[in-house]
Amino acid sequence: MQKSTLLFLLMLISAYAYHIGRHRSRQIVDGRVNDLHSLPSYYGYYTALWCLLPSLAFVFLWMGFETSVIDLMVIKTLPDANREISDDLRGLLINEIHNALSGDASHTKPEIQAAVEYLRHLKILSNWLLSFFAISLAILGAFLGRSYITKEHRARNQVEKVIMAFLVGSSMIAILTTVGIVLSVLFESIRFFDKVPITDFLFGLQWSPQIAMRPDQAGSSGAFGAVPLFTGTLLISAIALIVSVPIGLMSAIYLAEYASLRFRSVAKPLLEILAGIPTVVYGFFAVLTVAPFIREVGADLGVSVSSESALAAGLVMGIMIIPFVSSLSDDFINAVPQALRDGAYALGATQSETIRQVVIPAALPGIVGGILLAASRAIGETMIVVMAAGLAANLTANPLEAVTTVTTQIVTLLVGDQEFDSPKTLAAFALGLVLFVVTLILNIIALHIVRKYREQYE
Repeated sequence: MQKSTLLFLLMLISAYAYHIGRHRSRQIVDGRVNDLHSLPSYYGYYTALWCLLPSLAFVFLWMGFETSVIDLMVIKTLPDANREISDDLRGLLINEIHNALSGDASHTKPEIQAAVEYLRHLKILSNWLLSFFAISLAILGAFLGRSYITKEHRARNQVEKVIMAFLVGSSMIAILTTVGIVLSVLFESIRFFDKVPITDFLFGLQWSPQIAMRPDQAGSSGAFGAVPLFTGTLLISAIALIVSVPIGLMSAIYLAEYASLRFRSVAKPLLEILAGIPTVVYGFFAVLTVAPFIREVGADLGVSVSSESALAAGLVMGIMIIPFVSSLSDDFINAVPQALRDGAYALGATQSETIRQVVIPAALPGIVGGILLAASRAIGETMIVVMAAGLAANLTANPLEAVTTVTTQIVTLLVGDQEFDSPKTLAAFALGLVLFVVTLILNIIALHIVRKYREQYE
């Protein structure tokens, strides 16, 4: 039995256990539900949890140890020459057996063919044993849960404890995932800074992470000055925000305060469609339409424009992130209490004065949040930069020249088969760490602004 089928079957048994528990709770009080401590549905949930949780725990525990145990049993069937090898070669041998199992094993060695057949037999046996024990455990759990049901049983309290434990576990998974990401990036960055001084990385003006395999090759010592990458990231992000913030904010003000309901019902969904367009489509638009247009305009004005310019990437990126500013700003402007508007009108303020001096300050926390989200989206964008701005790490503030960003270089450094011992590969983690710190600083600044203005309007 396939594991997906087994999980579906366990769900069905749990659903049946729910009805058993619910029926049992009504039965012990002869239908007088008010005599029960909890509602009948809680007794059903209690029985279903007794059925589902132990069986699922057993399934995941089995799946966690299944592969290693089966591989160990398969290795023991091989000749001594194959068992007395290093761990790396043993791993390669196991991979060869698994690949032969999923493909054609007729061209492999006889001992490998025998190991493949034994592996197939063990997998089939493991699936059937897992199914038998998991289903048996689910049925046993259902009957145990039913036997614990009494009139005074606090089923609601126990069900809520399980739900609370699930919620806490989910929160801990999210927190531990974040901590794991930060620590993994931090440890790899420390390895990089052991090879390259942190001052050279943060303040160096040359970025050329090409490490040769031999000292006599050209470029045997790479340059890891990340200032050109930071400059390119800030340049493109600044252009994108210059485009998106005024357009997004003005469109949000118009849709929330001036537009009719009919126009708003059409314009707002059309504006939010921009957020659903794939970034590669924006990249094509930048390469095929915006960049040639900028070059033609520059040629008419006598200005030299690179074929891959920061201006083209920034303009298209700004168009892409307009919905992030517009939609959130519109929602928070609409959330401003009407009483604030009425009070301003009562004091003689016009509509534009009310929007400028009352509505916008009251909605500023949400507006700042939208701008921060747009800035994070711009800093983390990769595809548009790769297609429209190129990969050249140039230290320049001229938007008409080609630049690159931190995220683009991270992707470039980690493409293909890489060894995580060279400074070239470890540099990607150092760039990621700096990007994380910059984003954290932006969050702290935005949080300070949000708290400051929220206190004034609460």
